[in-house]
Amino acid sequence: LNLKLKTRNFLLYWVPALLWTALVFIASSDAFSEKHTGSILEYVLPRIFGPIKRERFDLIHFLTRKAAHVTEYGILALMWLRAWRGAFAGWQLRWARQALAVCLAVAALDEFHQSFVPSRGSDIKDVALDVMGAVLFLLLAFLHARHSAVGNRQPAQEAEVVGGRW
Repeated sequence: LNLKLKTRNFLLYWVPALLWTALVFIASSDAFSEKHTGSILEYVLPRIFGPIKRERFDLIHFLTRKAAHVTEYGILALMWLRAWRGAFAGWQLRWARQALAVCLAVAALDEFHQSFVPSRGSDIKDVALDVMGAVLFLLLAFLHARHSAVGNRQPAQEAEVVGGRW
């Protein structure tokens, strides 16, 4: 029974984090280079908004790529926070530090990998942006856990009226 529980926990908590990590590394390939994401946006944006001046398009493209860094590493941080947390509830600084350490390592390896991909560039500022995305999402997870914990301390009658359940 213990082996089944460990296997279940591995599949439920660790595999999603490992898969998202693999996806992050795939995103550092040529297929997700500025050239390729630009051609997709060049096709999609004018069909939605009409003609777009080159300067405006370049800014949108730049901001989209940087927002992708924040988002993908924010999700990575949450996935690793969940993996370290496992079946436990809440939020602990230890779990967040471990998740952040994984994100920093992945970001550094990702940029190192990109230095060998001809269509990609390597920039330490992207590592900083990735870590900022991870920190932002971990902070949001902390605030959510704190808010949930406060909400769970309401008297039973009030919780029943406000939340509709215990």
